[in-house]
Amino acid sequence: MARVTVEDCLEAVDNQYDLVILAKERTLQIGAGDKPLVEEDNDKKTVISLREIGDKKIDIETLTNATIDRARDHPEDATEQEDFDAPEGDAFEEIYKGEVSKSGQAILPSKRSRKVPAANAASASEDEDDSDDSSDDIIDETAEEKAE
Repeated sequence: MARVTVEDCLEAVDNQYDLVILAKERTLQIGAGDKPLVEEDNDKKTVISLREIGDKKIDIETLTNATIDRARDHPEDATEQEDFDAPEGDAFEEIYKGEVSKSGQAILPSKRSRKVPAANAASASEDEDDSDDSSDDIIDETAEEKAE
């Protein structure tokens, strides 16, 4: 079969939605290293999987079971992943201040907020000194007026 059509594949599979899911599963299997059951002819893996389904070279029941098995949670896999969850030498705890976004993600301070420029800090302290001097002058003037 040079070209594969949906009608050819629907002879082996009941509906087109199942066809898409089964073709995806077979494409993943071919990508993982399974040998194609039809000639490759420089086709993409998706086309090869559809040609296999259309030519009825693959057992649909086996493919369905493999799809269902892939969708299931496997507790033995979850315990293996827990070993890799804790990276060593991470500076996250040093940077993290305890803030959490609405989506539940940790909010880290941006690089700009971590660095305080020295020029801005110096000008802010000068402004504070100026404001203190002027208030002292006002108090001194009122005290002098009361004394006269």
